[in-house]
Amino acid sequence: MAYPMIVTLSLEASAQAYFNGLRQKYFPAHSNFLDAHLTLFHKLPSDEPAIVNVLQELQPQGSLWLDVDEVICFGAGVAFSLSSERLLQLHRDMQHALDPWLIRQDRQALRPHITIQNKVTAFKAQQLAASLSVAFKPFKVRATGWSTWLYLGGPWKPLASYPFAGNDGVI
Repeated sequence: MAYPMIVTLSLEASAQAYFNGLRQKYFPAHSNFLDAHLTLFHKLPSDEPAIVNVLQELQPQGSLWLDVDEVICFGAGVAFSLSSERLLQLHRDMQHALDPWLIRQDRQALRPHITIQNKVTAFKAQQLAASLSVAFKPFKVRATGWSTWLYLGGPWKPLASYPFAGNDGVI
């Protein structure tokens, strides 16, 4: 049996570095195996070639811009909420094309976010969210492609990158 495949949105290098820095600072080190990420699909069959075709066919032309709207506390952690109507439509199109392989979680509407802290007490998460919210001002980040990963029960192994067409391969 093949490992499950995860699909994430790739961000421009400066945004990735920003979110990675926050994740390194605030995510408990003993459970932080990953860089910051925006997950699009959590569990797809990695041995299904049709998935690669969907990722290639639905790649947007050029960059995809997202608004980083707010700092959110979700009980045991903190994330940045992002929005983009274009991303939500792309995700719905991907869900339609990937329907035969979707698990229940991946059939839900996308709520784009990037987690920078998880698996902490609610008190600690609330403190961080409040602290980050004080100076927070909404900003934009650029998505530059999709990335696929094998889920290895904790760590992820990179599979492939799919830069958006006309994006000069910048990821």
